Amino acid sequence: MKQLHIKVLVGLFLVAGVLAWGGARLWDAFGTLPSVPVAAPIVLAMIAAVLAGTAFSFRSRLRAQRERRPGARGVEPLVAVRAVVFGQASALVAALVAGLYGGVGVFWLTSGLDLGPRRDQAIYAGLSVLAGAAVVAAAIFLERVCKLPEDDGKGNGGVDAAV
Repeated sequence: MKQLHIKVLVGLFLVAGVLAWGGARLWDAFGTLPSVPVAAPIVLAMIAAVLAGTAFSFRSRLRAQRERRPGARGVEPLVAVRAVVFGQASALVAALVAGLYGGVGVFWLTSGLDLGPRRDQAIYAGLSVLAGAAVVAAAIFLERVCKLPEDDGKGNGGVDAAV
């Protein structure tokens, strides 16, 4: 499985942001731009919390297993792989969504915040970008926790590691 690359996520964020900004300008010229949902930052923050909680749980379980504590429960490899795949997919989608809301937020900022609804929309968009960044950070942390150690040349291929 390949690791997430920050360059890909940042590129996806920037491309989506530029396209969303252009689309928002065009849409606003012909009608009323749809609003940013209030639930967007909440849902992204919940996904970030699930990923971070999973990463911290796996990290403590793997540490206990490495230290050979009595009664330590390891992490099933298939469970770890599923968690990492979920994290990677979440990071890609969060980068895209954060870029879209970021572009719309920049449009709201540049169009003037004198009206209350526009200011609220810019705030919701900014919170969505922050929550999307939290999802990306949690996914990268989960991926690093579940990474296998490099082969040490002893021929065991990292068998000493749990995941």
